[in-house]
Amino acid sequence: MTTSPFDVTKLAAVDAARAARLLKEIRAAALTGKRSPAVPRRVIGESWSRMLRGGVDPDHDHRSGLLSPDDLAERRRRSPLREVLPVLREGLMSVADEAQHIVVVCDAEGRVLWREGNAAVLRKADLLGFEPGADWAESVVGTNGVGTPLVVRRPVSVFSAEHFVRTHHPWTCAGAPIADPRDGRLLGVVDVSGPLGTMHPATLALVATVAKLAEARLRERHRAALDRLRSVAAPVLARIGGRAIAVDAHGWTAAVTGMAPVDRLALPRGLAVGRAWLPSLGGCAVEALPGGWLVRVDGPGDAEERRRAVTRVVLDVSGRRRWSVTVSGGAGDWTHELSPRHAELLYLLAAHRGGRSAAELADDLFGDPERRVTVRAELSRVRRYLGGLIEHRPYRFREDTEVETVLPAYPADLLPHSTAPAVLRARSF
Repeated sequence: MTTSPFDVTKLAAVDAARAARLLKEIRAAALTGKRSPAVPRRVIGESWSRMLRGGVDPDHDHRSGLLSPDDLAERRRRSPLREVLPVLREGLMSVADEAQHIVVVCDAEGRVLWREGNAAVLRKADLLGFEPGADWAESVVGTNGVGTPLVVRRPVSVFSAEHFVRTHHPWTCAGAPIADPRDGRLLGVVDVSGPLGTMHPATLALVATVAKLAEARLRERHRAALDRLRSVAAPVLARIGGRAIAVDAHGWTAAVTGMAPVDRLALPRGLAVGRAWLPSLGGCAVEALPGGWLVRVDGPGDAEERRRAVTRVVLDVSGRRRWSVTVSGGAGDWTHELSPRHAELLYLLAAHRGGRSAAELADDLFGDPERRVTVRAELSRVRRYLGGLIEHRPYRFREDTEVETVLPAYPADLLPHSTAPAVLRARSF
């Protein structure tokens, strides 16, 4: 068996039929364990492995039922992607219709929320079950241009027999995830799909670019919302003598008084009016503001004692799309959802309790020990919510803290979005 992956894009651009035939041979070999003429691309091969472990039927398409009209309408109403539909339409619809494609927008669970495009292709999609309300998560329908980008958190094209389920082989698709710029949370994916012969090598780049434009539009709306919150908070903060900070629901700072400004304050889940303890600030009083929170910081005193009361950290990297860190101790429990990069960093620190230098972490993450500045910047952000629990020189969890790591059942499912060399090695165990 060759060890180099099969570059479907180059061959399909000149001979789509031949590329499809070769992919079917590669897929058949992967399913039967026989010798293959080539190996699939890494992102496809890893997805196929997840499907085999998860028991997805490669020959039959089994899926959960469609959402009811009321449930679909409610998901559309609650989805932040509703705000960027004009960006997605403007960037993709004219091209998709001319190229006999359809544009599909799904939520973070892989449910189809909106779908537009070439009428003939829409009818073919109906026959495949690729319709509003359908579930196209990778764990349900196999490797595809909706579910797979949601797992690996990057743009992915899936051509013909790269789809795990045989009934999808007449299709080609390219999908890109869209994340909330406020907290990195996945909002969904935009996908362009069409019949096999309509594949174009530039489609994936176009979809990825439009997804970034949608994120930029969300970022603009966030800045406008912070400006509105700032105008409300400024007169309130002017009357406060101590330290206080006004933040939006995601912790982004609108205004501060009596303290050094920070870009973002990590907030616990379920924050409510009343008393709270935040690792970066200590004890606080929380009040509601239109569009956010007013956080009044307690005076000096027991902040260090409370920090030292922390006894346990649970790092949960068992999920495919969400990861978290929970801090427990005398000050109560506190949970923070992690970005993909922070999940990688904390996993590495938990695996190396003796500590890692910035150069070692750069090598672990990027295969390049010279990228120390990037590592230091990310760990500075981590310390904003974990405070003194992360020490440096070398970087490590504080020695008197119990650290538990919750891992996926199969090592190969560890942080599937990650391309960090150290994570790739851990997956192969």
